[in-house]
Order: sequence, then C-alpha cells, then structure tokens
Amino acid sequence: MLGRQLYAHNKDDTFGPHGDLAVEQRLGESFANEWGLELEDPFAMSNVSYVAPTTDGFVLKVPWHGDDESLHEADALEAWGGNGAVRLVRRAGRVLLEQRAVPGDDLSRLPEEQALEVATHIARKLWLPAASPFRAVGPEVARWLDRAQSVGSTLVPLARELFEEIGDGADWLVHGDFHHHNILRSGQEFVAIDPKPYLADREYDVATFLWNPLENRLIDPEQTERRIQAFVAVGLNEYKIRAWTVIRGSYLRPQPEYLAWLQSLVS
Repeated sequence: MLGRQLYAHNKDDTFGPHGDLAVEQRLGESFANEWGLELEDPFAMSNVSYVAPTTDGFVLKVPWHGDDESLHEADALEAWGGNGAVRLVRRAGRVLLEQRAVPGDDLSRLPEEQALEVATHIARKLWLPAASPFRAVGPEVARWLDRAQSVGSTLVPLARELFEEIGDGADWLVHGDFHHHNILRSGQEFVAIDPKPYLADREYDVATFLWNPLENRLIDPEQTERRIQAFVAVGLNEYKIRAWTVIRGSYLRPQPEYLAWLQSLVS
C-alpha cells in the first residue's frame, strides 16, 4: 500500500481536478520506451499527474497539461539537486524521471512534534534565493483571488487587504504545495515531492502545512499556534505567516468550516 500512497496528492488546487490523463499516460509510456524503462502500474491516487514507478527504482512523472502551477517543477528539482527534495534523474520538457522515495511513507505517519521538526528542516533546504526561470507568485495570487470571488468565497475582501498590506515578495524559491503528504521518507531521511514552485515570501509555504494532514480541520488552535511558532523560530515573520494563510485559505479553503479559524489568525 505504501507504493500506492507514495505520490498521493492532497490536491490544493482551488477549482478541482482536471479529468483524465490519457494524453499524459501516452506521453509517459512513449518516453519510457525511448529511455529503456519498464513501467509498473501508475500510482492509484495520483490524480493531477500521470505518475508510475519503474522496475529499477525510479518514478516517471508527466504533469497534467493544464497544471500551470507545476510549469517549473523540473527547474526547482534541479535547483535543489536532491537536497531536501526528491532527486531529478532526467527530463524532457515536462516529462520527469525522478529517484523513487523508499519506503515512501509520508510525514503524517510521524508524531506531531517530530513531523514539525522534519518539516522545518526540509523547508530551510528548499527555500533558496532565486530568480528566472521561476515566476513571481503575486500575479497568480491576484488571479486566484478574482476567481475565488467569482465563485463566492466570502474571505476574499480580507485576503485582498492583507495581500496589499504585505506585498508580493518574490525573493525566494518556494515549494508551493508544502505539506505532510508531499514529504516522504527516503531511506533514513525525508524528501519533498510535487513542488508547485514560484518566487514568493517563504511564509507563503506555511499555509498548506497548517491545514494538513488531510483529516485536519483546524479545530486545535494550540496545535496551529505551535506550528506557527516553529516556523517563526527558523526565521520567518509571524504576521506574514498568518496573512499568507488567510490569503491562500480564501481560495484553497473557502469552505464555511474554515472561515472562523482563518479570520481568527489576524484578529
């Protein structure tokens, strides 16, 4: 079962999944043949990319063609060079061959304090001063807020105020989808997978960690505060963590059960 979970996605896209991956599968199979790879069955829970293990210890990944957020995934993996993230072995456009994380259990299996220690350690490896070819996240956030408002997210007005207040810093390469299910055990260490890389404040990455694992409904304010303080302790700005969580929550967690909690972060 661990193999099936290895590339499971806690999909934080605002507006749902894409449909089928037939085109991506054909492309992946074509490159597997060209590269002399034998593919096993794709991971069952990989619903935004075609992702299949190979028989010789790698993973072939083809992101869904409509997933613009993963445009520079390969560039980020190359920048990290296996330090904090899964190692990129080969690429052809958006077809990626990556080292497989084995045994592949994710951070949600660890006790809270241990998971938090691992997460802050990994995050510090991933946050790098960077520039081109990575894109600033600010224009994307503005677009996501517009779309969230169009479908009725009541938190958007507050999110816009906070976004204007903190600005759209673009000094750091961030993972973009940083959470328990995207941090896997690889040997004696942990590595991140599935980045949605942008240039942003480092604090941008904390929001998705706060509302994970999947079953976390943010009903434990003490846990949330401990997590925030752990990231503050490694050099992040507390107010920006709170502001970015509200901003991202307005389009990634617009459900009514999250509203009061998100508002409380900056009240």
